This record gives sequence, C-alpha cells and structure tokens, in this order.
Amino acid sequence: MSRPNLTTSVATRLVDLLRRSGLAEGAHVTEQWAADELDVSRTPARKAMLFLTEVGILRREPNRGFFLDRGAATLTRTDLGEGADIEQDAYFRIADDYVGGRFTGPFTSADIGRTYGLTPRQVDRVLSRMDSEDLVRRRPGGRGWEFQQVLSTVEAHDQSYRFRMIIEPNALLEPGFTIDPEAAGRHRKQQEALLRGDILLLPRAELFHVNASFHEMLVGFSGNQFLLDAARRQHRLRRLIEYRHQVDRSRLAGQAREHLRMLDMVESGRLEEAAEFLRRHLDKVRIIKTGG
Repeated sequence: MSRPNLTTSVATRLVDLLRRSGLAEGAHVTEQWAADELDVSRTPARKAMLFLTEVGILRREPNRGFFLDRGAATLTRTDLGEGADIEQDAYFRIADDYVGGRFTGPFTSADIGRTYGLTPRQVDRVLSRMDSEDLVRRRPGGRGWEFQQVLSTVEAHDQSYRFRMIIEPNALLEPGFTIDPEAAGRHRKQQEALLRGDILLLPRAELFHVNASFHEMLVGFSGNQFLLDAARRQHRLRRLIEYRHQVDRSRLAGQAREHLRMLDMVESGRLEEAAEFLRRHLDKVRIIKTGG
C-alpha cells in the first residue's frame, strides 16, 4: 500500500503527539523534544516542524525556535490510511489494490470480506460508499460488483492532466464567464483553511474533494455546461489514482497558495493571466504526479 514520504509521515506523527500532549497555543516545541518522543534524528524532526510551520500548525520565531500556533485540542487525528478506522482503511486498501493492478475483474461482497477482513455489514458500508462515488457498480442481474471506468495507469493520468490543460484554462476565457461571489468566498476560506492545518488534518477523500471542487468552481463560472461536465468526469475518473498522491502532503501547501493566487486574478478580472497561470499550475502538478 502507498505510504507517505518521510516528511509527511513524521509530521503526521508529530501532530498526533502534539494532540496527545494537550499543549496550549503558544507552547514552545523544541526539535530535541520532537526527535526524542518520535524516536527519530533531529534532521527529519526539523523538516517535519518546518512543514507544520508551512501549514499553520507551528510558527517559527527567529532565534527562539518553534511554537504551537493553535491549541492541541483543535488538532484532530490525521488520516493517511494507517488503519485507525477499519472501514476507512479497507476503502483505501481496495482502491490502492485496484490502481496497483492487484485487484482485477468482477468480485462479490464475500470476496471483499474475505480479502480485507470485514464483516458483512462493514462490506456493505464500504461498497455503498464506493457505489455512491461512482467507483463501483453492481453487475447486470445483481450478481456481484465491478469497478467503473477510472484512471489506473500513469499514462492515462498524464493524458487526463493534458486534457484538463485544454479544458480548464479555456473555460476562464468563455464569453459567459461570470463569478459567483458566494462560491468564490466559500472556496477561498477552504483553501485558507488548508494553510492553517487542514492539509494534514483532513481525510484523504475530503482533501481531494476540496481541491477538485475548487477547479470545478472555476470551470462552472464559464457558464458552459459541456465544459463543466467534462471537468466533473475527469475528477470522477481520477479519484482513485489521486488518493495515492494524498498520502504525500508535503507539496500541497504550494498548490493551495497557487489556488488563492488564481482566485485573486479571477476576482480582479485578469482572466487571460489567470488562464495561463492555471495551465502552468496543471502542468506543474502533472509533472510531479506522472514524472513526465
């Protein structure tokens, strides 16, 4: 199963440590304490603390060190698919096995229960969730299940991003492009919340939704339903393969800042500049995720 990179992993453990510690906002957090408690050297501890500074959980003061920027009680348990919840863990294991080519062909509820150690009721809930997200569907006649068409290869993921680089920037240049101030404000708050800790605190599925819905919002402002339908279809198709990337959250702060910058351009009427920025943004993410 996919695992977070070292910085994300240590940062996640540090958040849980801070949460359990019950420290108040403003408490001093030293590198040595973090390293000792997590049983790691000071270098990965420091990198994790710098990442927590980037996402608004810690703050760094010159010549003084790191301090908790929010009370420990506000730090919810992080979700990186590490087994804290049996059904959540099974959901991501199934998704990861399918994307990794280890799960092929039709299957039954009994197959899921046997393979992933779930009770019949747990299987029903996991499959109902995947069904509601258009990831799986019942086979004709109700005999078992099968996966819907989703992206499961690097090549397809690359092509999806290239398609989005055609669709999304051009949506900003549509003659009917009109901003919905309420929607823009709501999404601005969500992106700002990512930079105040939500990047590490949100479950993978919700993190994907926040960022996918931001892009759908921009395309929706075009007033062109065909473009919006195309954008929504791409997000549905790439949901599973994107979940793999959510285990490494170290790059997401930069993406959130770029989303906010993009929103600034759109709200100030600089649509051509925003369209070009969006194209570069998508291409940068494409290269990171596909290596191309």
